[in-house]
Amino acid sequence: MAAAITSRITAVCRQFQRFVTVSSRTQTQYASQVLSKFHSCQRRQMYDSWWFRSSMNNRALHTSCVRKGLEEFFDLPENWGEQTVKSGAPWTAKQLRVKSNEDLHKLWYVLLKEKNMLLTLEQEAKRQCVQMPSPERIKKVERSIMRLDTIVKEREDALRLLQTGQERARPGAWRRNVFGKSFWYRFREHPIPWHLNSRYKRRRFFEPSHVAPYTRLSLEKYLRSKMRKEKKEKRDQKKLATMFPKKTANA
Repeated sequence: MAAAITSRITAVCRQFQRFVTVSSRTQTQYASQVLSKFHSCQRRQMYDSWWFRSSMNNRALHTSCVRKGLEEFFDLPENWGEQTVKSGAPWTAKQLRVKSNEDLHKLWYVLLKEKNMLLTLEQEAKRQCVQMPSPERIKKVERSIMRLDTIVKEREDALRLLQTGQERARPGAWRRNVFGKSFWYRFREHPIPWHLNSRYKRRRFFEPSHVAPYTRLSLEKYLRSKMRKEKKEKRDQKKLATMFPKKTANA
C-alpha cells in the first residue's frame, strides 16, 4: 500500500516538473521574441534618425540632381557639335560682395563643376584634334573663382581685424637672417621658452658685423639696376617719339 502511494506521488511530481519546464521554456521564448522585436524597432528608429540627419546635412551640398552621375563632366547635349557656345560674363567683385556666405559657398561648387566640365571638354577636343567650342569660358570661370576667393579672404581679414586686431592670419615680424636678407617670420608655438630652445637659437635672427658691408653693396647693386631700367625706358620712349612724331603729338 505504501509503495503504491509513493509511486503515485512520484508520478504526479514528474508531471508537475514537466509542466513547469515547458511553461518556463515558452516564457523564455516569448521574452526572447519580444526583446528581438524591441531591438529591431530600436535599430530601425536609430537608422531612420541617422538617415534623416545625414540627408539633411548632405542636402545643402548638392548643387544639382544626384542621379546625373558622370554626365556632370560633359556639356549639355544641345551644345554638342556647335562651333560657338553662348556664355555670360564672369562674376565681378561688386556682384560677389553683395552675396551671403552661404551663396558664395554654393557658387564655389557650381564654378568648380563648370571648370571640371570645361577641362574635360578641352581634353576631349585635344584628343580628337579639333577646336574646342568657345575656349574663353575657361578663363571666365577661373576669373570668377579667383575673385570669389579674394572676397572670402577680405571677409576673413575683416572679421579677424574686428576680433583680434591683427592684419595677418598668423602673426609674425620682419627679421634678418645671417646673410642680411629681410624676411617675414611667422610666429609658432613651442613647448619650451625661446631662450631655452636650442633649435630656435640655431636660426640666428641677427646680422653679423662682417656681413654689413656686403648688405650695403647688394643694396647699391639693386639701386643701380633699377636706375639702368629707368634710363632704358626713357631712351626707348625718345626713339619712339622720333620715329612716330605725329602719334606722340596727338597723344
